[in-house]
Amino acid sequence: MTQHLTLRVALLCMSLMAASATQAQNMSKPDYKAGKTRISETYKTDKAECKKLSDNAEDICKEEAKGKEKVARAELEFSYSGKAADANKVLVVKAKAAYEVAKEKCDDLAGNGKDVCKQEAKSAEQKALADAKMGKDIGEAKKDAAAEKMDANYKVAHEKCDDLAGDTKASCVAAAKAKFGKN
Repeated sequence: MTQHLTLRVALLCMSLMAASATQAQNMSKPDYKAGKTRISETYKTDKAECKKLSDNAEDICKEEAKGKEKVARAELEFSYSGKAADANKVLVVKAKAAYEVAKEKCDDLAGNGKDVCKQEAKSAEQKALADAKMGKDIGEAKKDAAAEKMDANYKVAHEKCDDLAGDTKASCVAAAKAKFGKN
């Protein structure tokens, strides 16, 4: 039972991470506001549906609704900003939401089975958060590499200007600075 639950949680985390890898589409401010409103309305509807359930099934339903809302808000923010930090935030929010749902599902168990279930859920969350952090680190490494390449290209362009003299050299240096963002 717990292995099946762990597998489902892991697959859920991985599918959520893959889904967030979709491209960010920058949106207008009115679309962003409409998205926020739509997410709030969906959350209220989902939460109201949970009242039809009882006991832990209701708690699980509420956690799923809450997680769905948080993920939708993070995805909306990423779609609006297109920032890499927001893309990473989507992964983190998805991991935490999946953990909260899995942890709530563990409440149906008792004794050591419950403890194992919670530990497996925590482990799946930690793995997903580590993957998100790795993606962030890779993004930062790419950014650093791009900056290093830009600096190297600037140095080459500046060096080419050294063979020139007078206004031609000054204009070449100014062009190199402008091209590679140097002041």
